[in-house]
Formats: sequence, structure tokens, C-alpha cells
Amino acid sequence: MTLTRLFFAWLPVAAWFVVAPPIGERVDLSVGRRYFVWGYSRWALTGRLLEALVVTLLASLWFDSLGSGGWWLLFLLFGVLAAYPVRWQLLATSAAERKRELVVGLMDTARYMVAGAILAWRLG
Repeated sequence: MTLTRLFFAWLPVAAWFVVAPPIGERVDLSVGRRYFVWGYSRWALTGRLLEALVVTLLASLWFDSLGSGGWWLLFLLFGVLAAYPVRWQLLATSAAERKRELVVGLMDTARYMVAGAILAWRLG
């Protein structure tokens, strides 16, 4: 895989992660009780661009060694791993809060599924 191909695969994923940032977590002190937090500080953007780079490199490993089949399962698992670790402890709250945490976690997981679709299109 050439660096040029990786760069052109990373660009749309980076744009997606900037447009659809992670949903705010309630345990984050700067977020408070809000869920939809779009902060565009220099550090937040750098983190999202690095997140896109890591996902692109993992996708490159997948598509160049194992083919394009099953990419949706790979990115579903990435999304669950990224979205839920902090949320598991929050699921011990009331039923309304639990439902909200599950839905917000699914939305975060969907970010990775869309990124996987973009990378399957660019690298597959």
C-alpha cells in the first residue's frame, strides 16, 4: 500500500470524523449533562484526525491482508469498543438514563460503521 493511497483513504474519514464528532459523555466535566457536544478546539480536531488515522491504518491492514469481506463486522466491533467502555458504568443508572446511554452509544458506533463503509469504498 502506498502512502498516497493511504492519504486519499484517510481524507474522507478525517472529514467524516470532524463533521460527526463523538457524542459527549456525561462523565466528562466540560460536557456536564449534555450529550451533543461539538467542540472544535485545536486539541479536539487533532484527536479526531489521529482517530481517523488509526482507523485508516487498521482498515489498511484488514483490506490488504484479509480482503474486503466482513468489513462491517470489524468496524462494528471497533465502534462498540470505542463507544461503550465508559458507558458500561453509566448503565447502572435509572431506566430512562440507561436507554439514553444505549442510544448515544449506538450513535457513536454508527460513526465507525460509516467510516468503515468509506474505507471499504476507498481501499477495497
